[in-house]
Amino acid sequence: MRTILAAALVALGFGATSLAADVSGKLVLYTSQPNADAQRTVDAFTAQHPEVDVEWIRDGTTKIMAKLRAEFEAGAPQPDVLLIADMVTMEGLEAEGRLMPYPGADVSAYDPALMDDEGHYFSTKLITTGIVYNTGAPMVPTSYKDLLKPDAKDKLAMPSPLTSGAATIHMASITGASDLGWDYYEALADQGANPQGGNGGTYKAIAGGEKLYGFVVDFLPIRNMLEGAPVKFVFPEEGVSAVTEPAAILSTAQNPQAAKAFIDFLISPEGQQLAADMGYLPAHPAITPPEGFPARDAIKLLDFDPAKALSEDAANKARFADIFGG
Repeated sequence: MRTILAAALVALGFGATSLAADVSGKLVLYTSQPNADAQRTVDAFTAQHPEVDVEWIRDGTTKIMAKLRAEFEAGAPQPDVLLIADMVTMEGLEAEGRLMPYPGADVSAYDPALMDDEGHYFSTKLITTGIVYNTGAPMVPTSYKDLLKPDAKDKLAMPSPLTSGAATIHMASITGASDLGWDYYEALADQGANPQGGNGGTYKAIAGGEKLYGFVVDFLPIRNMLEGAPVKFVFPEEGVSAVTEPAAILSTAQNPQAAKAFIDFLISPEGQQLAADMGYLPAHPAITPPEGFPARDAIKLLDFDPAKALSEDAANKARFADIFGG
């Protein structure tokens, strides 16, 4: 009878993890989500699994990884689950054998390019990088190549991949595109672009009119333009790059059953609706994007190979620094 009931519940969309094993105890989460988002995520998960006590630590991905590396060195990694910015970092951990595969996770609705083939990590949203422009600008760009026009000369702001993970993914995606490549970055340098810092500084420079065009993560201009900020965000015709805020279970997880339940929640329709409610583009194609975003099927993603990006990361950053003098 238990087997029949379990099969029926799975058919209705309930995860098998919580049926097959005890989902309780302490779960340690390391995340780069903003504090408010992390708390909402944990609260929604524990509403479904009240027997799990989630202890979470939040910082930027670089600092989270520095903390985790120190724990690896000491032989005492603490987290059960990582929820961080990008797939490249996850690829590095996977290559080191640090991630526990979870092939039973239901990713059937997702674009396979967003998930690891062997279930080592799972993308939870799409934080894309495209073009932002000030509404007082003389040109409305629709293509990356529009930023090479005279109207954009000396009016460009960009985050640096030497500082920003999203900018690193954007660099790898742009330079991997046959119609853009490294020639495009060299042309941006000729246009007077001087990449610095992260996305926040880029957004402020364009919203404040110090610069008129640039690259930035989508939610900064989209959220603020809905509140009247003088900016617009463009999903260029060539496509956008995306960091996907992947989640993974560490191979050293102390509570793998609760960790699997957490993964199940993040990629479930309920978890993906939560991402949309927080103002992010959900990775699940059936979930309606938040206000200000186009329909999910209208957004084209640039090709991106995280394993290739990992292997070429040092060389790419060195070439970028050579072009822009970073």
